[in-house]
This record gives sequence, C-alpha cells and structure tokens, in this order.
Amino acid sequence: MAFIKRKERSKERFSLLLLDLEEYYFEQHTVYHVTTSSAKKRKIRGSLKVCSKSIIFEPEDHVEPILKIPLRDCKKIEAVEEKDQNPFNESKPAGLTILCKQVYLIKENNVVAPYRVERGDSTFLFHLEVSSKTEDVVQTLLQLHRASCLDKLGDQTAMIAANLQSRLARTSFDKNSFQNVSEIPHMECEAEMVTPLVTNPGHVCITDQSLYFQPLNGYPEQVVRIELHRVKQIYKRRHGLRPLGLEVFCTENDFCSDIYLKFYKTSDRNDLYYYIATFLENHMVEHTAESYMLQWQRGHLSNYQYLLHLNNLADRSGNDLSQYPVFPWIIADYNSTELDMMNPATFRDLSKPVGALNKERLERLLSRYRDMPDPRFMYGSHYSSPGYVLFYLVRVAPEHMLCLQNGRYDNADRMFNSIGETWKNCLEGATDFKELIPDFYGNDPSFLLNCLSLDLGKRQGGSSVQDVVLPPWAADASDFLQKSQKALESQYVSEHLHEWIDLVFGFKQKGSEAVAAHNVFHPLTYEGGIDCDSIEDPNEKIAMLIQILEFGQTPTQLFTTPHPQRITPRFQSISRTPSVNTPLNELSPASTSEDSSFEDLTEETRRLAWNNIAKLKLMSTHKIHKEAVTGIAVTRTASSVFTTSQDSTLKMFSRESNGLQRSMSFSNMALSSCLMLPEDKAVVCSSWDNNVYFYSIPFGRRQDTLMGHDDAISKMCWKDNQLYTASWDSTVKVWQCDSADIANNKRCQFQLLAEFEHEAGVNTINLNPAGTLLVSGTKDGTVTIWDTSSSVQLHQVHCHSGKIHDVAFSPDSRHILSVGEDSCLKVIDVQTGMMISSVQADEEQRCFCWDGNTVLSGGQSGHLQVLDLLSNKVTTRIPGHSGAVTAMWMNEQCSTVITGGEDKQIIFWKLDC
Repeated sequence: MAFIKRKERSKERFSLLLLDLEEYYFEQHTVYHVTTSSAKKRKIRGSLKVCSKSIIFEPEDHVEPILKIPLRDCKKIEAVEEKDQNPFNESKPAGLTILCKQVYLIKENNVVAPYRVERGDSTFLFHLEVSSKTEDVVQTLLQLHRASCLDKLGDQTAMIAANLQSRLARTSFDKNSFQNVSEIPHMECEAEMVTPLVTNPGHVCITDQSLYFQPLNGYPEQVVRIELHRVKQIYKRRHGLRPLGLEVFCTENDFCSDIYLKFYKTSDRNDLYYYIATFLENHMVEHTAESYMLQWQRGHLSNYQYLLHLNNLADRSGNDLSQYPVFPWIIADYNSTELDMMNPATFRDLSKPVGALNKERLERLLSRYRDMPDPRFMYGSHYSSPGYVLFYLVRVAPEHMLCLQNGRYDNADRMFNSIGETWKNCLEGATDFKELIPDFYGNDPSFLLNCLSLDLGKRQGGSSVQDVVLPPWAADASDFLQKSQKALESQYVSEHLHEWIDLVFGFKQKGSEAVAAHNVFHPLTYEGGIDCDSIEDPNEKIAMLIQILEFGQTPTQLFTTPHPQRITPRFQSISRTPSVNTPLNELSPASTSEDSSFEDLTEETRRLAWNNIAKLKLMSTHKIHKEAVTGIAVTRTASSVFTTSQDSTLKMFSRESNGLQRSMSFSNMALSSCLMLPEDKAVVCSSWDNNVYFYSIPFGRRQDTLMGHDDAISKMCWKDNQLYTASWDSTVKVWQCDSADIANNKRCQFQLLAEFEHEAGVNTINLNPAGTLLVSGTKDGTVTIWDTSSSVQLHQVHCHSGKIHDVAFSPDSRHILSVGEDSCLKVIDVQTGMMISSVQADEEQRCFCWDGNTVLSGGQSGHLQVLDLLSNKVTTRIPGHSGAVTAMWMNEQCSTVITGGEDKQIIFWKLDC
C-alpha cells in the first residue's frame, strides 16, 4: 500500500484517478456551473478540468457531485454570447455550453462510491471567471473532441500526443522554482510523473543540488523537489516494456519511492541517471541481485527484505500496478485453529507455481497446452496484474479500483471476501493463478478491514461485503499479519524460498526449464516477448500496449542458473523430502560435541578479529629473499616462519631471535609454494622444476623428493596424509603420503590416488576445511569444484577473463572466492556453481584471506585492502609492500598476518583491537 497517501487534500476532491487510463489532465479554469431547476437559477462555483478525453467539473460545495463528461459523448461544444441591449457594443462570450449524451456523477455527498451515469441528452452551461479565455477553452475542447471521435484508437492517441507535445514545447521549467538562487542547472527535458494507473506530464530539471519535476498542469503541486544528497538509490525502469523509467528513493524502504519518472527518450533517462549516479558515487552503494543474495544467504537480510530487493531489481514498483511487487503464497492451512509452523503440511509447495499445485487442474491445463498452436502457454492469466493487486487492496484503494473498472466495483461474490476462499479458488479455479503482494507480510492490516465503511455490495446470501474473513488460527487482522510474517521467516520457507525464486526471478522463468516446471505464461507477459516499436500499425501497437499493461508482466529475469539455498545451520531441517540439491555432507551443520564450548569461544574470537581487521598494524619488515616471496608456512608455536621465493630458496626465520636462521636451496629454479606438515617436523616445497621437496626441520636437510608433474608445480594442499599438487601441466594430482614416516625421517612411498584433468594450466588450488571438496583456478580464468572422495567434477565456472591468482573456500564451505589478473573478485555458490557476486577492484589482487563476508587481500601496488562483500565496498586500504603482495598467511585466531611481496620482503602484522 505504498502508493496510498495518508495525507488527505482538505479542499480538493479531484484526483487523476477520475481520468480514464492513458488520459492526461491539461489545464483548469475557475467557472460557475449555471443550472435551472424548478424555474430557479443557480450558479455553482468550481473548477473545470480540461482533460484529453473528458471534461471534469469539480464543485467547491462537497455535497454536489463531480461531473465527468466524456468528450466522445459530446454532441455540441460552443461559446454562448452575452446579450447586450446596446447594439453598438461588441458582443462577448458569456460562457460555454456542452450538449452531451451522458454524464458521470462522482462522489455525491462526498462519498466514494460507484459512479452514477445519467444517460440522455443533457446541456451544461459554464461561465468562466475570466471570460476572455472562453473562446480559447472552446477551441481546445473542440480539438480534443475531434481526437476522441476518431474511429481508430491509434489515431486518437497520436492526435492527443501531438497536442501534449505542443503544450510541452510552448512551456519550459520555471527556474523561479529553484530552492536556492545559486543552483546551477545541468539539464532540462520533458517527462511524466508516474503514480498507480496515471501519469502526469511536465518538465524535469536537474541542478547541482536538486532534481525538480514541474507538472504541466500544476497538479498536485506546482513543483516536486528531491534534494540530491538525500537520494539513497536510483533504478532504471522499463515502463510499458520500454526502457524509459527512472525511480528515485530517498529512504532505504524499497517499497516506497519518492518519485517515478517516465521519459519520452531513453537518452534523457540515461543522462539523468548517470548524472545522479556520478553525484552520489561516494555515498551510494550500488547493489546487485548477487550481493543481496549473499547477504540473504548469510542471514543479514530477512526473507521479506530479500524478496523486496529482488522485486525492486526486477523492475517491480509500487507505482506501477502492472509490475507491482509479487510475493508468494506461503501458508496452505486456512482451516486449523492453530498454525503449526513445524509441520511441513502447513506450507505451500514453493517448488511449483500456483497453477501446478493442484494435480487434476494441471492435467487439464497440460492437455490444452499440448493441443495448442504456437506460441503455446499453460496459463491464460498471470500471477500478478493491476486487477489482482486492487482485488486485494480495494478496501484501502477504492478509487483505484473504480478507475480501473470504469467507475464500478467488481461483483460482490467475486471480491476479496475471505482468505481461505481466495486460496481455495487459486487451487481450483480454472483461470485463477494469482500470488500475493507484500502487504500480506507487512504491519498494516487496514487492507483486510472496511475502515472506510465502503458499500462494496451484497453477496448472493444477502450479506454485505465488510471485513475480510480470516482463518480460524488468526485472532484478528493484526494477528493474521504477525503469523504470516512468522511463516515467511520460518525454517521451512528459508529452506525452500530459493525454489520459488527460481520460478519467478530465476532460471525456471523461461525456456525449457519453465516448460519442465509447468511455469509457462502468455508470451506477452515476458520481457522481450514482443517488440512494440516494431509494430507499424499504430492501432495495433496501442491495443497491444494496453493488453500488456492490463494483463500483467513477468519480472525481469535476475538469475539464469539455480538459486542457492539459504544457509540455516543452526536449525533442524523440516523439509517435506530431502533436498536433491544438497549432496555434500560437509554442508550440513556439525553435530554438537563436548568441545562445542571451546569451538564457540574460538569462533567468537575469529568473529571479533574479522570485525576489527581494518585495525591491522605493521609490526616489522624483513628483507630475506633476493626475488619475490611465493609461499609462507608457520609452525604451530609460531616460533619459526618458513618462506619460499622465486630465488629458488627456502628460508627459515626465527621469531625469537628476530632473524634469519636457515637458508636452503633444492634446485636452480623458483620455488612456488610451501606448507607445514603436522607435528612441525617437515616443510613441503613445490618447484617450477616439476618436483615437490620435503625438508626435515629437525635434521635440517632435504628428506625426500616427489617427481610428480610434467610442468611447473604451482600450489599444494595437505589433508589427512594426502598431498594435492597443482601444475601448469593442466592437472591436479592426489598423492598418498604418510606424515608419520616423514616425521620419523623415513623415505615415503608416494602413491598416486587420483588425477583431475583441466583444459588449461592450474595456477592455484584450495581444500575446504573438511577436505571433501577441492577448488582449482586455471590460467584461462576457470574455477572448477571437485568432490575429492569420488574425484568427480561438480561445477565448472568460467568467471575471470585472465589468469586466476588465488582461490579459497569460505570457512563454512558454502562459497568460494577467487581473484584474478582481470582485477575482479568473484564469489561462487558451492551448492549450485552459480557466480553470485562480482566486484571490480581498482587494481589487481594477488592473494587473500577471508571469513565469508570480509576479505583481506593483497594488491598489485603492495597495499592491503579490506573489502566488505555484503556491500561490495572497500572499507580500508593499508600501505605495506613496495611491490605486489604475492603471499599471505593468517593464524587460526585471525589476529596475526604475515605477507610476502615482490619487494623480496616479509611483513609481520598484528591486530590492534
């Protein structure tokens, strides 16, 4: 109900809702309506509104009805002259007279009710307060009358549009309306302000301080002003399936904008958008569907907030009833006295569209679909349309309903009488497939109550339509909303909401997936389903646009791959059936153990550290290599730090003596990485000479060599006596190695367990904490996810335009982050393989650590940066190396960081909380 204004206009009953759809209000004149009844002459003062398809008289006396005279029903419009006894005086027009076939009487006794129609010839006489304007008004009305009487709708529309453009061309924005005399105008153009069911033409002007809209008719205000510094979000919109709209928000409420403008030229819309975006770039975060998805998955957004954000990004607006925000039916039980949120049967199956919930009805629809010629569709009506929105909101928006339905309410038995009845009809009705609107999960129950005491008619049983009948489990309307909110945020819905998103905003919206999901609607409802600009016949084009607007529109598709499930690790699943999309055991929450209190404490320490990661302080710098540092490994006691370098050496740095203790060289080629084996007895180094070297710390010598690849080895991982090696020979190999043998200085029997083939050289790999998944990043920008137990490739995502430098799982194994030479950071959902976030950094990032939400990365310039993935903003930059940061290590408590760089240095960092 965002579009329903609470503030009443005290003196004016007129509203643009009294106009027909696609009609314009041009000008108004103060007049006296002269009537004669019972031989008594009356003059009723009021305002005469000249509109593109009608004449509207609004009396000042609220008891008198508003008169609406359709121009197409007028037989005669002419000026009447004043009779003067002096024959030498020039006659003057005394008023204008209108002879019409019918007139609408609206708001009699100031009551909102269906319009009363008086048919038969009637004559109306109006005297203008400024009589000199009479002739001009008559000529204007005659011109508009000619347009209304044209046979073809396209011709009518073209003639009215020409009149409108002429009026706009003859006027311009009044700069006296500037709030500040020092404001500098940037651009002016023509546009229309959009509100539900109506548009209002006028002039737009943007300055260095404000956005202005000045209605051509001065209604409802002389000027609308938006201060640019107050703008929080701006969105490009498609209006009438054309890229002409712009919506501006000055609050974080995605349901209620401050102004919605429709431009006549896409170039004007884009120029204005980019000007505001440039003005706001330092304090306005541009959100994407992927960034919102990440916030929702991790519990930073509620289900309600996430759905509102998706609606907003998909061109749904509270100002456009043909694209009003759409929400799902959640509850399926409207008969019980208690609502059991732990029972899956309480909830609607979110994996199916409304039309597929009833198996018998679906079979009938599919039978018709199979016999239908192309283009085929399963459902003849949509799940969201202006009629459906006002079906739900008629008790709070009666004038909108009257506008949509030519001054009438719907039949009383077809109105929104009962929530249970409406749900039943959506399940069983032959043509009823509607979903819900956000108001069902909001805080204002007024749309369920007849607070305005409207006469909405009587049902067949004789009862009048009053408040909406609620289910037995709701004590009152407020209780119904509270329980609906609770249901929307419930465990079951959180586990399954992604399935509904796939249908409405995602990959099951179109194409073969939509057919398989029984989710195919009329072609006209889809974006790109028809190109109205390509239709040459103006009549056909107008008819098509009206049909599209009234029928409803499918949201803009936001996702083209399966939407990942929400992370709900702390709750027991109450799914109807096990999810086929969750094959990975490690994604399930870990069972509680006797060490859980210690784990919780460690987790709290990590969380606190990451919250303060921007306070990282440089402790010391040590130049111990002759070339770039490539790897860092630290003993459990943190007393010794081992580093590898392109200078082909392994160095051992002592924290106690704060100096270099050992330097080892295994070949004359660069070492690419290193890792510490359990018990701190050995360091493993990979080399560009295709070998892996095992260095014994207690004995101070090379202990073993694994000749494993046909090209340089780039990165290694270790888990449970298995060594994973990545190479530029396009493979990742898994080796069985007994760490106990290595610790006891025994020769190791290396056994090749598996080999993962790639199409390009592998530059980096990472294991998830459980060791059940491996991710690889290649030189051609491809990320591949592998199941280590079966050696099966789960997902392959080409997400970078160049070499991938580093890749890592989030601590909960739900997501993967990768950085590449294209300066992008990409987040991939492990479950679906979908890329859910992409951040363009201002420089190439070479390595990183992250907690799933915040990234500490090292860049090409040598600086560290802290990036918040939820807002896609760099929050802190920390100067460090004088060359690119090439290696990074972080301790388990996330309080100590060591970095290595192309400047041949290692730097020790400490968190200063």
